[in-house]
Amino acid sequence: MAARTGDEMSGPALLLAGFAVAGSAGEASALLAALTAASALGGPLLGVRLDRAGRPGRLLAVALALYAAGLLGVLLALDRLPLPPVLLLAAAAGLLGPALSGGWTAQLPRVAPGDRLARANALDAMTYGVAALAGPALAGAVAVAFGPGPAVLVAAGLIAVALPAAWTLPARTDTRHDRPAVRTELVAGFRVLTKRPALARATVVSLGSSAGQGMLAACLPLLGEAALGGASRGPLLLACTAVAALLANAALARRPDLLAPDAAVRVGALLQAAALALAATAHPLLLVAAAALAGLGEGPQLTGLFAVRHREAPDHLRSQIFTTGASLKITAFALGTALAGPLATRSAPVTLALAATLTAATALLPSPARAGPPRQEPAPDRASQTPCHSRPLPALAGVRLASAGRAPPGCSARGRPAAGCGRTSATGRRTPSRTRA
Repeated sequence: MAARTGDEMSGPALLLAGFAVAGSAGEASALLAALTAASALGGPLLGVRLDRAGRPGRLLAVALALYAAGLLGVLLALDRLPLPPVLLLAAAAGLLGPALSGGWTAQLPRVAPGDRLARANALDAMTYGVAALAGPALAGAVAVAFGPGPAVLVAAGLIAVALPAAWTLPARTDTRHDRPAVRTELVAGFRVLTKRPALARATVVSLGSSAGQGMLAACLPLLGEAALGGASRGPLLLACTAVAALLANAALARRPDLLAPDAAVRVGALLQAAALALAATAHPLLLVAAAALAGLGEGPQLTGLFAVRHREAPDHLRSQIFTTGASLKITAFALGTALAGPLATRSAPVTLALAATLTAATALLPSPARAGPPRQEPAPDRASQTPCHSRPLPALAGVRLASAGRAPPGCSARGRPAAGCGRTSATGRRTPSRTRA
């Protein structure tokens, strides 16, 4: 919980620190983009290493420590180095960003196995909602009271608080000594992510939702200025979304069987699409309702997505599936924000309508192929109605049965019909030789 709050706090804190030092919103945004975009590369690699580690918790603790150190390094370099080296340092720290999301969640079956996993999964998803609510608010409060530099320090400190918990995570009991090369496991992880229909579909739906959320984020200042009395009030809608998501996940934690994981992913996306369409009206009350509706979709969708990943991912690739999924979602959010930027300056309602269409389109993708109806057995012919003791067995089967000292199924050791073997009556129907109680 502390690590995720620090993660949610680190982005806004660095953005404020970059703006305070550089005095340019463009340079501050570039700093945040470097921190987040690098996770697309770091997620799969970090996941493979976690899957191969005998003590994944210790590797996770090292990744958290390096991420916190990277934040401090960026803060120290801001007013001492030119922008390009600072961006490289932020990107290097961002490579470890998925450790704060997918890296943690992938270890959940080790601490909550069996029947406890469903409830633990819902509680884990709740921590994302709490962190999304508390992180930016805490960053803003500390920056107002003490400055943006201390806000970055607090974010790094919250991440460091989680180090003991990560270090003491259970060791892996199924460590393989014949693991293939890292490149081979990367390919295997992407194959699982794309070839398992339920996992692939949940991933695509979550990416569409993340892109829509990024497009909404780009429109929030314009919506705040047009309908809420100021551009700074637009992002406050995210607090309403986070509260609604938290309440929805609290309900799922009490009733994990309330909604199937695959349905939660799909229904959550449809609710978010409806919320985006509602926000396009730019009416103050409808904006608040849209923010709440988006949260009711986001919370269960995240819980369902985690459940699908836990169910579909092989244990030796679990961390890679989670960290890669986290990287893809971050990338989709960034792409949605980048796409909406120039569009929102022309028309925020049109941008939100496009976001709603994209989110709904991914939610309405065809369901993964299901197994067909049970194959109907052909009706037995006259030959199949012959008593078992008079039917010739295939030669090979007879040799195997004889060598094993066993009689054919349904017959006694001497080839006579056993109880229930049946006889053929004059009408051609089988009648049981003995009635079972």
